[in-house]
Amino acid sequence: MDLIFRQARLSDDGPLMDVAIENGRFAAIAPKVAASAAPGQEIDAAGRVLIPGLIESHLHLEKAFVKDRKPNRSGTLMEAIAVTAALKPTFTREDIEERSRRVLKLLVAHGSTHVRAHAEFDPSQGFTGFDTVLDLKREYRDVIDIQVVAFPQEGILKTPGTDKMMAQAMRKGADVVGGIPYNDRDAREHIDWVFKLAREFDKDLDFHQDFKDDADAMSIEILARRTIAEGYQGRVSVGHLTALGAVDVPRRDEIIALLRDAGISVMCLPATDLHLGGRKDAYNVRRTLTPVRALRDGGVNVCLATNNIRNAFTPYGNGDLLQIGMLALPACHLGGADDQATVLPMLTTHAAKALRLANYGLETGKDADCVLLDTRRVADAIIDLPNRDVVVKRGRIVARSTSKTEFAF
Repeated sequence: MDLIFRQARLSDDGPLMDVAIENGRFAAIAPKVAASAAPGQEIDAAGRVLIPGLIESHLHLEKAFVKDRKPNRSGTLMEAIAVTAALKPTFTREDIEERSRRVLKLLVAHGSTHVRAHAEFDPSQGFTGFDTVLDLKREYRDVIDIQVVAFPQEGILKTPGTDKMMAQAMRKGADVVGGIPYNDRDAREHIDWVFKLAREFDKDLDFHQDFKDDADAMSIEILARRTIAEGYQGRVSVGHLTALGAVDVPRRDEIIALLRDAGISVMCLPATDLHLGGRKDAYNVRRTLTPVRALRDGGVNVCLATNNIRNAFTPYGNGDLLQIGMLALPACHLGGADDQATVLPMLTTHAAKALRLANYGLETGKDADCVLLDTRRVADAIIDLPNRDVVVKRGRIVARSTSKTEFAF
């Protein structure tokens, strides 16, 4: 075998397992695998937890690490959009490369083996950022898989020339058609337009959706019904969807049922949405998050993701998805005894479903993407915020961490 983990913890109610990897795939998973591997390629897990690779399902690479260039002093979404729009034309390719590489290294070090990156373009900045992300996708393909979303942050219909750029982005190699109905002149027309483009190129769709504190002018129902009408069930994702948290319970549950029937995945982005939301609330400040528990209980595929790292939208973050999971425990009321177990899948298997990763998971024959955590219980994988001891991408070790604390007592 190329690599073997000996006596790893895959579940809290089963035996320790040997996990053998060959030709980039999981070749054998059993309490004892008789095969061997070369010296240094057999890792004694000693009961530590082995999980499939973490999946960053919603991130902006090219906007990371710019918070000090033009700070968002109000902490509002409106200023974040304005600040970023002013900065983007100043981004050079070298600048974007340096900051994006920094993010990718952080993602890998913290155990992410896949990322869906929303890459922006518009007439004022051109394709500088988008092209850079496409090039990084090719460069890092053996380290982390990058799905590139063609994302029109400034709108399509209200920004002349963006429609042609969207089509060009797909021809350049974008994996997913992006959308942002709330930042265009007409949400329904925006949704119709991007569905037409997705049909033309046979691509999935991922929307920044209903990112507001209040429930007025929501377009999620339009989007869900269009998804069903187009036969696109299971091929559409939405990020944010914070406005759904402001809807009364009967209508909220009707919308959730519609989302379930449409097979729409929802990415909750707590680090950003908690920071930007509720800024007009003078007291009893709202959480301004999509209702994760209600969505989960209603049969919707829910993921957790980072969105932004150290910029006007999110002035903190280090690419650690387990920290995002830890933040979601109190913010989304997921800390209960039965709820905690539902969080790790939002960073792994649920995200894999949203990204439609056919060969993902700790099963024989699947791609050997996995992370050895320095914890002995799967149930503690979030709350321990454990060290990522070994990160494996398609059977190759791409990161190791050996940091240990020495006590003086």
